Amino acid sequence: MAEEENKQHTRPPHRQNQRGFDRRRSKSPAPTPGDSAQKDLSVQSENTNRPQERTANLPSAPRILSQKQQPQPEKNQNVGQSHPARHHHSPVNVSVVIPLLNEEESLPELAAQLKKVLATAAKDKYEVIFIDDGSTDRSFQVIRDINHKDKRFRAIRFRRNYGKSAALAVGFAEAKGDVVVTMDADLQDDPSEIPHLIDKLREGYDLVSGWKKKRHDPFHKTIPSRFFNFVTSKASGIKLHDFNCGLKAYRKEVVKTLQVYGEMHRYLPALAHWDGFRVTEIPVTHHARRFGKSKFGFSRFFKGFLDLLTVLFTTRFVKRPLHLFGTVGTLLSLVGFCTDLYLTFEWAMGKTSLSNRPLALFGVALIIVGVQLICFGLIGELLVKNFQKNVEYSVRERL
Repeated sequence: MAEEENKQHTRPPHRQNQRGFDRRRSKSPAPTPGDSAQKDLSVQSENTNRPQERTANLPSAPRILSQKQQPQPEKNQNVGQSHPARHHHSPVNVSVVIPLLNEEESLPELAAQLKKVLATAAKDKYEVIFIDDGSTDRSFQVIRDINHKDKRFRAIRFRRNYGKSAALAVGFAEAKGDVVVTMDADLQDDPSEIPHLIDKLREGYDLVSGWKKKRHDPFHKTIPSRFFNFVTSKASGIKLHDFNCGLKAYRKEVVKTLQVYGEMHRYLPALAHWDGFRVTEIPVTHHARRFGKSKFGFSRFFKGFLDLLTVLFTTRFVKRPLHLFGTVGTLLSLVGFCTDLYLTFEWAMGKTSLSNRPLALFGVALIIVGVQLICFGLIGELLVKNFQKNVEYSVRERL
């Protein structure tokens, strides 16, 4: 008895009530062999159903034939996880984002073409998001009719016209697919090119842009567009023939990273390239406009070049403003200094008088402006240093 009391006192705290539990368990009637077998079968069938509820993509467990033949749930889970290559060939989830403005005539045919193409390219695992950018015709009513027939076609309607960049930004935020495709709603972009864009993404690229190699547009749009694409390609450092093509395919992480505002939709390939994503292009089919008229005028090219300056400044020099202002300021100061030095030598040799040479004042002005630009760059560096803690970097993967 003394030994028993000592053992009870030496039990750890979580075992103090074990003795009382043993007494209650001894009083309960012993289960019969039949009840035990039924209980084991019910427990095992319950465990077998649990992984099926958690992992809907795994194949269903085989029917229970006997207690020995029943597979263990943990083994089934390990088998599904030990073959990740099976999921590599699974259908790609595709989101198609389509900004539009007054395109009621082309929407029914566009929806029919998309349904036919995506049924094969995405195995019916897709969504189409129309962004109505303040249309004044029956465009949204047509989309509503399409949505009643197929819920995979959805729409967001703006109260007024905000522009294509705003429509794409909202569409990118709404998209849920692993691949996001953008295209125009005027039937000039061919939906049959979507499988080709997706195939190019599978080669390892993050953004695939369409190249309208043979355009069916009037010359007053094609000639300025070529000049615009040439300048943008040289300034951005990425060799593309058509930056402004509406038909593009993105990986999900690209659209969730890019910040689209203003009129930056023209420079999405350049923005993605500067963020470290792999960008390429493929030739795509371009059709002539069948309904309505173009929503963009000639002024878009002037705005485009101003936006290019904005893109260059806010991407390449936003973290190093002195490189921009300091370079320009130094060049101006050197030109002004060399001009005044030349005039000083002429004055010293008695060949000229500085009082009647406006070039001397121009040289002084260049020096002053150059020094001011360098000061602006230094002030910008101070601001960047103060906000350095909030810098975000684009991380590709972690191990």
